[in-house]
Amino acid sequence: MKHYLLIALVIVLATLSACATPAPEEETYNPVIDRANFVAEINNPYFPLKPGTTFIYRGETEDEVERNEVYVTGQTKEILGVTCIVVRDTVWDEDNELVEDTYDWYAQDKDGNVWYFGEDSKEYEGGKVVSTMGSWEAGVDGAKPGIIMLATPKIGDSYRQEYYKGEAEDIAEVVSLDESVAIPYGLFADCLKTKEWSPLEPDILANKYYAPGIGFVLEIMVEGGSERVELIDIRTE
Repeated sequence: MKHYLLIALVIVLATLSACATPAPEEETYNPVIDRANFVAEINNPYFPLKPGTTFIYRGETEDEVERNEVYVTGQTKEILGVTCIVVRDTVWDEDNELVEDTYDWYAQDKDGNVWYFGEDSKEYEGGKVVSTMGSWEAGVDGAKPGIIMLATPKIGDSYRQEYYKGEAEDIAEVVSLDESVAIPYGLFADCLKTKEWSPLEPDILANKYYAPGIGFVLEIMVEGGSERVELIDIRTE
């Protein structure tokens, strides 16, 4: 009798194991990119990128205040056969000195998901480049694109925003879809709230807020620091 009970227990455990859905390993992350599945513009309501638009942010920590300008250029870059929109992201300190100059590459698929194909990032000190850490391009040295914004985000959805092992591994999770945000640029309702982190910096956790029709409007660091970044202006050409 004990022999049969043991066999039954083994079968049950094996069945439970087969039904479980383990977290995906890094090696299994392999998004399939088909250039025919992408469109020319990026009009996701939570992440619209219209060429000629500049988003201006104010970032503040306990030690410093920075100005961040995100300019949607009219330029494109082809990556993995996909035509990506080039976005220039610059950061300036209180003395109006350039701290960081980055070119990001985005593209939207037919479903409305906005993909992140990489960045060319340079950090400056005294007018000189001191680091290019964090730079990556999908398809180069094992780097893979991620999704920066889902087409139809749902609470609990989690997704890789980028993947270049050891350099760029940001992950996001949808927390809420009905947040209210008050920032210098205005009051916004029905905002998307995400929780964003990276295995490379496990002690840092941030919440980001995206307003419909506007995009990214607010970031609050909730673990690992006190940084707050908020939208203060939008300019169009």
